[in-house]
Amino acid sequence: MICVFVQFRCTPGKTYEVADAIYDREIVSELFSTSGEWDLIAKVYIPDGEDVGHYLAARLFDIEGISRTLTTMTFKAF
Repeated sequence: MICVFVQFRCTPGKTYEVADAIYDREIVSELFSTSGEWDLIAKVYIPDGEDVGHYLAARLFDIEGISRTLTTMTFKAF
């Protein structure tokens, strides 16, 4: 599995609705609210053999209230 972190910027006033919708999809390992430029950050494990971009686009990025995302790939845990 590939671990990625996805940060979400939400439409003002929609962060809790977006967070609930993300959890309803049951594909994130962890989800946190954050301060700064981004409203939420999720830890997602992508199954081996899946294309990361297509996997996330098909399962997360169509949630209403998301205005922008930033995906960070990981390579090695220390």
